[in-house]
Parts: sequence; C-alpha cells; structure tokens
Amino acid sequence: MSNEQQVRIYNPSEEVVKNAAVPGMDAYRALCKEAADDYEGFWARRAREALTWHTPFTQVLDESNAPFFKWFADGKINASYNCLDRNVERGLGDKVAIIFEGDDGRVTRVTYKELLGRVCKLANGLRDLGVKKGDRVVIYLPMSIEGIVAMQACARIGATHSVVFGGFSAQALRDRINDTQASVVITADGQFRGGKGLPLKPIADEALSLGGCESVQKVVVVKRTGAEVGFTAGRDIWYTDLIEGKADTAEPEWVESEHPLFLLYTSGSTGKPKGVQHSTGGYLLQAVLSMQYTFDIKPSDIFWCTADIGWVTGHSYIAYGPLACGATQVVFEGVPTYPDAGRFWRMIQDLKVTIFYTAPTAIRSLIKAADNNPSLHPSKYDLSSLRILGSVGEPINPAAWEWYYENVGGGRCPIVDTFWQTETGAHMITPMPGATPLVPGSCTLPFPGIQAAVVDETGTEVPNGQGGILVVKRPWPSMIRTIWGDPDRFKKSYYPEDFKGKLYLAGDGAIRDKDTGYFTITGRIDDVLNVSGHRMGTMEIESALVAHEKVAEAAVVGRPDDVTGEAIVAFVVLKGQRPTGEDAKAMIKELQNWVGKEIGPIAKPKDIRFGENLPKTRSGKIMRRLLRQLAKGEDITQDTSTLENPAILEQLKQSAG
Repeated sequence: MSNEQQVRIYNPSEEVVKNAAVPGMDAYRALCKEAADDYEGFWARRAREALTWHTPFTQVLDESNAPFFKWFADGKINASYNCLDRNVERGLGDKVAIIFEGDDGRVTRVTYKELLGRVCKLANGLRDLGVKKGDRVVIYLPMSIEGIVAMQACARIGATHSVVFGGFSAQALRDRINDTQASVVITADGQFRGGKGLPLKPIADEALSLGGCESVQKVVVVKRTGAEVGFTAGRDIWYTDLIEGKADTAEPEWVESEHPLFLLYTSGSTGKPKGVQHSTGGYLLQAVLSMQYTFDIKPSDIFWCTADIGWVTGHSYIAYGPLACGATQVVFEGVPTYPDAGRFWRMIQDLKVTIFYTAPTAIRSLIKAADNNPSLHPSKYDLSSLRILGSVGEPINPAAWEWYYENVGGGRCPIVDTFWQTETGAHMITPMPGATPLVPGSCTLPFPGIQAAVVDETGTEVPNGQGGILVVKRPWPSMIRTIWGDPDRFKKSYYPEDFKGKLYLAGDGAIRDKDTGYFTITGRIDDVLNVSGHRMGTMEIESALVAHEKVAEAAVVGRPDDVTGEAIVAFVVLKGQRPTGEDAKAMIKELQNWVGKEIGPIAKPKDIRFGENLPKTRSGKIMRRLLRQLAKGEDITQDTSTLENPAILEQLKQSAG
C-alpha cells in the first residue's frame, strides 16, 4: 500500500475552531507572518501580554555573544509571583490549582491561595537556612504537591532548582549534587508506586556518602510513607519542622530575566551528566504561550499532564505553565497500571479531565492491556469531558495515534503531537487544535515564531520530501542558555562548527511532506541505520512493526554486520503471549514479510526478539542504549536501577530466529 493511500487527514471541527485561541489556519499563518516580519516585536508583544514584569524590559533579543543569546535581559521578574500571587490578585484565590490523586486513590484539592501560602512558608524556611539568590537546591521528591511547592519556593527566593527524578540511583543523584554544588537537598522518606512504598531518603543518604557532595549543608525531609529513616544531627530536618510557625507571606526576589530558574540533567548521556540551564523570563513566556496556543487552555479546563516533575515536561506543563495560566490541573503520584490498567480512564472520568497529555509508550502499553482485558478498554469509561489530547516524549506511531483518537477521544478530540526537548523548554513543532489539519504520525508545523528547517550535513536546506537533519534557524525565548559549567560543550553540542555556529542542532532527523510541508521526526540522528548504503530512520521501521495487528510495541536498533554494514534488530512486544520455539520462528517470518511489504525488503529486520515488555525508565522512556548493547551481544555493565523492569533484559537477550 502506498503512503498516499495510507494518509488520512483529520480536520478540526467547527466547534473546536470557533472557540480556539488560534482559530483556523489563516489565524496560524497570520501569527507566523507577524513573527517573520518583526521577529523581536512578535516575542516582545507576547512577553508584555503574557507575563507580569517588576521592571519592564527595553531590550528584546541580544545576539552579541552568540550562541549565548539573551532575551528581555534588562527586565526583572519572578516566576513564582507570575504563577501564584497574580492569580490571587485577580480574584482566583479560591480556584482549585491542583487536584492531587495519590497512588492509593485519595484525592486532595489545593486552591491558589492555599498553594501560595504553602510556597511562602517553605520560601521563608529556606531563607532561614541561609538559601539566597543564585544558590542551588536539589529536589529529590516523588510526584507530590510538595514537589511543586519546593520548585515554586526556590523560584520565589531566586534559588536555582535542579529536580532529580525519584527513580534515579544514588550515583546519579550524587553526580547531580556534585555538578550543581547544591547547598540544600529536599527529599522524602519514600514514595508510593503501584501500591508499594519505595525508599528515597536512604538513597539520598547513600548519595551524600559517596563523596563530592560537601557543598550540602542541609537535607529537608518530607514525611510521605512513614518509613523509618536515619537522621544526621545538624544536617537533616523534617519539612514540617522547617515550615512550622513560618509566615504564609514572603516577598518574591525580583531577578533578571536571564537568571537561571532551573538546571535539568538530560538522561541517556554517558559520562558526566549534562546540566541544561534555563532562564526565567524567556522560559516562562513560552510555557504560558504553549499552554494558550497548543493546549488552547480555558478557565474551565481540568488539565492533566501525566509526566513526572523530574523531567522537563513536568517542569513546563505541571510546575510552571498551567499555574502561570491560572489553570486547574491534575497531579498524579502513581502508575497507569495500578490497581489495573483502567487507572487513567477512571481518573479522566471521575475528575472530569478536559485536556490529557501523555506519552506514546503509555498509550501503547494501555492498548495491549485493553486487548488482553476488554473490561479495561477506554470505551468502558465516560470520557466525554475530554476535548483535547496530547502526545509527548517521542514520535507517536500512526497506529497508536488512530487508537488514541478513536478510543480515548471518541473521534472528536484533536491530538496535539508535540515535538520538543529538554533543551528547547517548550513546544517547537506541534499542531494548534483549532487550526491544524492532523496527519497521524506527524507533529505537523512549527509553533508560531519558531523557524525550524531540515538541512543536509553542510547546513543547506533540503527540498520537501527529502530527509535530513532538524535545525532551528533563529534563537527563541525558552531555549537552553548553556550547559552548567561547560560552555564549550554547549557550543559543540548545539551550535556545531559544521553549521558555522548559526543553526541550533536538535539532534533529530526529520522529513517534510512534499505537499503540506508537515514535519515528521524520523528519530535521533544517531538512530539512523545504514543498511547496504541505504539510510533508514529507526522510527519508520518501528511504526511499520506496530502497524501489524498483533504488535503492541517495538523498538529497533542497529548492530554491526560484515555484509550489510549494519543489521536491523527489532525488539517486539506482542498483544498476546510471548511466543517461543516454532511459534516464535513463524511470527518472525510474518513480521519480516510485513516490514518488507510496508517499507521494502531492505528494511526487513535480520533479528527479531520477543519480550513481555521493553526496558523503560519509570517515566516510560525506552532505553534504546541498552537494546543496542543486547543486539551486539554485549554484557550490560551499567546501572539499571532507573529501569521500571530490569528483569526484562534477560528475556530480550534470547534470539529465537
């Protein structure tokens, strides 16, 4: 079947267009033209409308020290004030800011006024510990109201926070503490996941014992599970003791727009962790704008982003974006499969969620669960409150997109398939729900004001229909400012000499449709396979595999091959039981023929392995680096404690064919 026959276009309904922030493609094109005609003016106008400045800026974009760009540099602002105080001041104090659902199903609601009071108490407590503007605070907490309070309290006093995902090991935590030279660590006794209590404070203690953490003076401990934990006298303090008797008002520290709001370490890199540094003003601007344009946020919405605050998605679309828009949002402690795989759908039904933003890996695992147990199918729940769906984390394959659209959105909710990165701070290429005709598997067109392009190795734009390297041609407000303590690595990684230091290198391959100009991400540049001289993106092969009716999930990697240069190895999760013996051999043959038919004989995987799952971090990211090692037959020597399911590696070592 040709690609032309496969492509279906989904136009937004009149109802969605009529009420949208960006109503129709003419409105989208007008925004893009405004940015093209007056780039600085476009961003300056929105920065003045979307944010409250203590000292108004007069400079917009400073390119004098490229690629270390500055935005709104002489303006002063406070992120916490913009997220909390101004909402209370405009009469939203009694509006619910956070609906928190714990792992055990208990629900807590916190208003903007209450949240502001809690943030101020912690801000005062941190100030009493000596934390001041420019100091770093490491936050190692579960998904919780306290996690958001901690981030906001740091922002309030001008301290730079670095959140470390609660599934990371002691070594990973130690590396981040060491790199930031943090003076305070905020952690918890433990966390609940899938009905189990898991330790956090003991891991933090181990991290601090490994050396290189001498900068830490205080450890603040939230009581979550009630587990007994060791306490170091003079260093450790209970969170409740720190905030006891503190005032529920705290003057915000007005910081320069370029002041580092947070450092976030990108996962997946080997060697020294890479601390992505984000500013305050520019970052907050695009967090707000993407809430308005991409999610079309309305005062009545119940917004739910399922990410963890340990990832950038949890920063932009939990801790900052929704609050800066005065929205009500759901924050969830648990996992999508506990107590059963209907958890997400039950929560949408009970909490009346209107905008739902999750990852393709979660969607694919829930497709498999619904196939195995029809009582957990989304159709068994009332999901009529939904109006917009979103996808984040990696490209969503067309088959999962279609299922999500039909079964979760009832064929009426636009899906915003958002492409962006830790480094970009906010959405870069994404549909506008009331404007963009949708094509499954494509993130469609750039966010207004973002100048994305596909180029060859010399930095020259390639014609639509030809694959290449994704770049951004002009700086944008929410972009990475540097790598903490390593400006040379920042330049080499993102503004390489190959492109004369003028183009931002996203690290992804992409192709634009010949007719629409729509972008499709083809995978990381280092995930492009070269088989017998043919360059193929792993995403394309994965999408073909998942389009097979029996396949729930697939990940594709390459391994060296004497004949073809590289051989394709596919790791596959079927919707039914994991096959063995002759059944496995028959299934391999069937899938190889299927890929040959869908893409071409050159794309047939040489080796297909079946598992009950794929190795994933607790946030749902597939660890393709581990799969590459398995494909090559190498022993896994690195730390696998961040995996949700380390036992799966043994299963995937075995080749059936």
